[in-house]
Amino acid sequence: MLSLVLSVLHDRTIIDCSWQPSIPIVLRSSNPRIVIVADPYSPSYKASKQALCSFTAMSKILPTRAEAHYSTSTPTMTVGITSQNSYNTQRRSKHHEADVLVVGAGVFGCAMAYTMANQGRSVILLERQMKEPVRIVGELLQPGGVEALKKLGLEKCLEGIDAIPCYGYNVHYHDDDVVIPYPPIEPSGKVLAATHRGLTAQEYVQAVGRNNINGHVDNASGAVHKFSLDKPEGRSFHHGRFIMQLRQSCSNHPNITIFETEVTNTIRGEHTSQILGVETKRADKTKDYFFGQLTVIADGYNSRFRKQIINRKPIVKSKFYALELIDCPMKPQNFGHVIIGKAFPILMYQIGTHETRALIDVPENLPEASPQNGGVRGYIRNVVIPTLPEETKRAFELALASGCIPKSMPNSWLPPARQKNNLGVVLLGDAYNMRHPLTGGGMTVAFNDAILLSKLLHPDKVADLGNTDAVNTAMSKFHWQRKSLTSIINVLAMALYMLFAAQDRQLAALQRGCFVYFKKGLTDEPSAMLGGILHRPSALVYHFFAVAFLTIRINTIDLCGGGISGICKIPRAVLDAVLILWKACVVFLPIMWQELQ
Repeated sequence: MLSLVLSVLHDRTIIDCSWQPSIPIVLRSSNPRIVIVADPYSPSYKASKQALCSFTAMSKILPTRAEAHYSTSTPTMTVGITSQNSYNTQRRSKHHEADVLVVGAGVFGCAMAYTMANQGRSVILLERQMKEPVRIVGELLQPGGVEALKKLGLEKCLEGIDAIPCYGYNVHYHDDDVVIPYPPIEPSGKVLAATHRGLTAQEYVQAVGRNNINGHVDNASGAVHKFSLDKPEGRSFHHGRFIMQLRQSCSNHPNITIFETEVTNTIRGEHTSQILGVETKRADKTKDYFFGQLTVIADGYNSRFRKQIINRKPIVKSKFYALELIDCPMKPQNFGHVIIGKAFPILMYQIGTHETRALIDVPENLPEASPQNGGVRGYIRNVVIPTLPEETKRAFELALASGCIPKSMPNSWLPPARQKNNLGVVLLGDAYNMRHPLTGGGMTVAFNDAILLSKLLHPDKVADLGNTDAVNTAMSKFHWQRKSLTSIINVLAMALYMLFAAQDRQLAALQRGCFVYFKKGLTDEPSAMLGGILHRPSALVYHFFAVAFLTIRINTIDLCGGGISGICKIPRAVLDAVLILWKACVVFLPIMWQELQ
């Protein structure tokens, strides 16, 4: 494999190299503004003698010492370096070169950097700001995400951040509610029947003895309980604290070097479209350059590079506005709460011993949130608070009394796209695929994506990440293999949001049918899919249309159950049945079709 060091001092050239003319060479000057990339397909590159002569000639016009350096993960020759680890460390720190270049130290970026480093790859992780981020989503990790975190070797990141166990959801529908616990699941993946299904919160608390309320947790240490798939358990926490733990794990890894710098552009070869690395801007506004055999871009929902790589734009129809409630009493404890009523959906979950996150969905151009009606604060005060369970209203009022406009986050939908011919670069994380955060599945998708892609790119399968054909083959497999989980989470998130935010008669009927379905205790597989622990898309299709047919049945009974007079309403019931089934297809099938692309 190639190991090339050219040390040039004015017109004096010292060459120590072994040459493999199929890999790009980067010529770097001590002046960060001078970087020359020798394309492997250029005429000068194909002839090694001409390439060296060109570099020697270039050195004569450089006023300072210049260096050219490139190496794959297994060099045949090094200069003054005695071990592979120290050699790779010097590659990263001095020459800004690695096997893998990861842009974005968020949830996916950290996970991908860590798992690739565990495989022996040399990794550079780039992040614009290393201070603790402040974000109002990415705070609920489903059981499937916790298990994925364990597989990645990052489960300790949940320690010491006051993380709260989560055992399922409690869905409030007007004046009624139903608790939906995560079901037990066998190692084979078979879902077992959960106990205490179809109960209200009060019935559930009496049945299982969970008499504590939020803000008074028995175990407030934040220590991680032993996780087991036969007793699924999620975690909720402050997003920034969790991210800092992930970054610390990456910082401690001997195969990872982190740089705080803002990525501004990609670097392409002169004669090909292959991405060789990225250009960045330091805090002092000077430019810098980083190079890798594979560049992984995971720069978040507001990605700078999405259009360049997959040319897609997220669809945003609403925002989540956030409040942080203090000692908000909610029963049952350690459950996420979804509130459906006259307002658009409201999501509540505990993120610390005393803190509870409230996310209020506000569609674009909502009249009740117009400036004339007091804006978002007016909508929360006049529409949301009257919809809430009585015991939570006081905490909402106190949080709203601060006078500040609640922080917001767009609720984006971005279906996954195939990345066929991207040479040297892949786009992943929220930059690649997003869904409505109502179901809290984003981090579960990210961690499972990191596991799957790292398996497909394992050195045993793809020894050279500079082999673009091999990487593209792996990405094609990744696109389809991830769907057993991600299609469920993506479709479930978007379909449930459309039902819970019902804005017409048929959607309202389906919303009611969905709640009745939950009340009947038919929640084991739906909650397992919600938790990211059941990977069977056919189950999602079955349960969604089971809800649709139950809705038709309920509507027909309501219309035709009044004796002789009800018979006259049979034509209307038939028409409603057709319209409800059509609406269910309109909600479900387009989203599923996008997932199957």
